[in-house]
Amino acid sequence: KPMYGPEFGTSTSTSYRATWLGHSTVLIEIEDKVFLTDPVWSERCSPVPWLGPKRWYPPPIAIENLPKLTAVVISHDHYDHLDYETIRLLNDLRVTFVVPLGVAAHLRYWGVPSSRIRELDWWQTTDFEGVEVISTPARHASGRHLLDRDRTLWSGYVIRGSKYRVYFSGDTGLFTQMQEIGKRYGPFD
Repeated sequence: KPMYGPEFGTSTSTSYRATWLGHSTVLIEIEDKVFLTDPVWSERCSPVPWLGPKRWYPPPIAIENLPKLTAVVISHDHYDHLDYETIRLLNDLRVTFVVPLGVAAHLRYWGVPSSRIRELDWWQTTDFEGVEVISTPARHASGRHLLDRDRTLWSGYVIRGSKYRVYFSGDTGLFTQMQEIGKRYGPFD
């Protein structure tokens, strides 16, 4: 059971709001669009449900209590950012997924229709009725098992509305291209 359920629903038509839900999961509301980053609702982040890192706390809100999502934004395919059980539940909600190159194959294998997946290379953009999601470089790695290391891309994202701009770095350390991201799309709110 979630510890609490924040009240959503007040308009963000002329504003933005970010609600941290744990690790890399953030609910970003910007100009009446709602994006969820790297969602993980499972008890463990692992290829097997009984082994691997366990949550310290339950998710602060149940998936069914989330506001209507515009899209789910995935930074890379590590288990603690791309969780099968959570993707399956979100797929039932018929949400659109924005993912880096190569990650769409995981989603399609898990039953997400290609029509609801937008796969981006660095610097590519997709639009959600006036709010853009732009894939940006990140410095990290990818892979879900020993033999697929770095076969898919990892990304950060800029979510840019007409007035507000949010930067979600995903899993990245500082690196020189962050300056370029800031110059191209900043300043960020």
